Amino acid sequence: MRSTKSLAVAAIPEGLPIVVTVTLALGVQRMAKREAIVKKLPIVETLGCVTVVCSDKTGTLTKNEMTVTNILTSDGDIAEVTGSGYDGEGDVLCGHERVTYDSHPLISKIVEVGAVCNNAEIVNSHLRGQPTEGALLAVAMKMNIPHIRQQYHREREWPFSHENKWMAVQCTPRYNPNETRLYVKGSIEQILKLSKRYLHQGAAAQLTEQKVREFMADSNQMGAKGLRVLAMATGTSLEDLTYVGMVGIIDPERPQVEQAIAQLKAGGVMVKMITGDAEKTAKAIASRLKIYNANDLSVSGEDLDHLNAADVRDIVSQASVFYRVSPKHKLTIVKALQSQGHIVSMTGDGVNDAVALKAADIGIAMGQTGTDVSKEAADMILVKDDFYTIMAAIEEGKAIFHNIRNFVRFQLSTSIAALSLITLSTVFHFPNPLNAMQILWINIIMDGPPAQSLGVEPVDHDVLKKPPRKVADSMIDKQLIAHIVTSATVIVVGTLCVFYAEMRDGKVTPRDTTMTFTCFVFFDMFNALSCRSQTKFIFEIGLFSNRFFVVAVLLSIIGQLAVIYLPPLQYVFQTEALSASDLFYLTCLTSSVFLVNEFRKLISRIILKRHINRKNMMIDQWMV
Repeated sequence: MRSTKSLAVAAIPEGLPIVVTVTLALGVQRMAKREAIVKKLPIVETLGCVTVVCSDKTGTLTKNEMTVTNILTSDGDIAEVTGSGYDGEGDVLCGHERVTYDSHPLISKIVEVGAVCNNAEIVNSHLRGQPTEGALLAVAMKMNIPHIRQQYHREREWPFSHENKWMAVQCTPRYNPNETRLYVKGSIEQILKLSKRYLHQGAAAQLTEQKVREFMADSNQMGAKGLRVLAMATGTSLEDLTYVGMVGIIDPERPQVEQAIAQLKAGGVMVKMITGDAEKTAKAIASRLKIYNANDLSVSGEDLDHLNAADVRDIVSQASVFYRVSPKHKLTIVKALQSQGHIVSMTGDGVNDAVALKAADIGIAMGQTGTDVSKEAADMILVKDDFYTIMAAIEEGKAIFHNIRNFVRFQLSTSIAALSLITLSTVFHFPNPLNAMQILWINIIMDGPPAQSLGVEPVDHDVLKKPPRKVADSMIDKQLIAHIVTSATVIVVGTLCVFYAEMRDGKVTPRDTTMTFTCFVFFDMFNALSCRSQTKFIFEIGLFSNRFFVVAVLLSIIGQLAVIYLPPLQYVFQTEALSASDLFYLTCLTSSVFLVNEFRKLISRIILKRHINRKNMMIDQWMV
């Protein structure tokens, strides 16, 4: 009866909730070190299921370090801007001539509009405000007009919105309070729609459809270089605007982003770029980052507004770039992808992004530029707004799931082996090879340090190459069951062989149970070693790469030796001392479970390689 109760205790995997919780918690800790803050433990595991990553461009794929590099006037004059940063170092050059406020009036007017229609400040070379507006102020500093905004008194402001895509301020010059001026900046499409005239050789000329097409062509040329285009206009009211020109702003890509995108794609995760920029700019950046190819589809927010639900689902799944997009379109994209069974990760930083972040399976907010509302709605926060962190988080999510599977494999194979050992002895009326205390000791090892250490196995970077796991897929699949049964069978057969080899006289002695007991424990240790990876050999992952595992196994072996050799524990566990030759014999025998599993990995690898070679041959034959 005592053995039955002990076996019942050992059969219950009470260590599973602990291991899952600890594994997820340690995963959150590792992700925090990689500058990703996860707000809920289950999100860590869900990251391994993500099939689509929808990412903002500015600040996530790019550095959000804006610098004006080109100025194009409505007359067609082109100026190049040198220098970077917010310290005013650099020049504005037109035809190799340094531009001053009086030398080129139209260029100066463009810079004036950008500086006055602006809410940012640069104090001691540090920006306070939006990087785009900081870049416009930096140009004014390079032209030695850093305080031009102070010459005007602002009376009214029309703030930028995703719907209008422009900002305007109404001002009066301090030297002429009776005069009213309006300065407007925004997307080239919207500014040209608002403008009635354009400046040509110092005078206002009627803005014709032909000139609009010419200005749009100029904008597309800038966009094709990956520049963000901002158009400028001035006038006395919104109904009386004159277009003066545009600026091209560069925002360099973040390092390692291209590598991260390539790794995600290799692992079966689609990456889609979402931006408010123009089509040419979006495609240029996406092409450089290998998100967009020549045959890929790009969709605007306006296109999404005019499509029905079925067409939206089709086009969203095919498109890799979404341009001129507002926060409401993000929600449309998320729902369309989810309706096709995708697990969607969406980034956002604004108040209006909160709905899309909440609707996404994994909402990701920006730690530096994100609003409190977006951070509250998100499941994960990127401390430095870096896309590479998303890749690292998905890698952690996949690794954590595999670590939990490794623990389940170890625990179930040990539980099944213990149950089978006692069950076979009971069914065939043999003496029990293990007593109650020995079964409980095995249970401690099964749920104790060796098992727990499998949950903290270091991340195998090759796990990112595996396709995302489906949420509905069971953790215990046919392959895992085969591994469990194989290990359990080796343990049971080996342990029974030792037991019946020792029990030659038909009586169960302390030596018989000690040999059997130690044999089972050693089997457990080698089984745990083989469970560290389902596919890689031990020399590939490194015997000492998981220090927690090494310490856990050493402590378990020391504990087992204490049970064998310390008299008080010998009395409790009914054991007796074994010789060195006995321990060597048991070590050689029990290593068989490790060798069998390593051989299984070799066979699986050979079969997989043959399958890949056969597939490649079929592809080559088909191409011929």
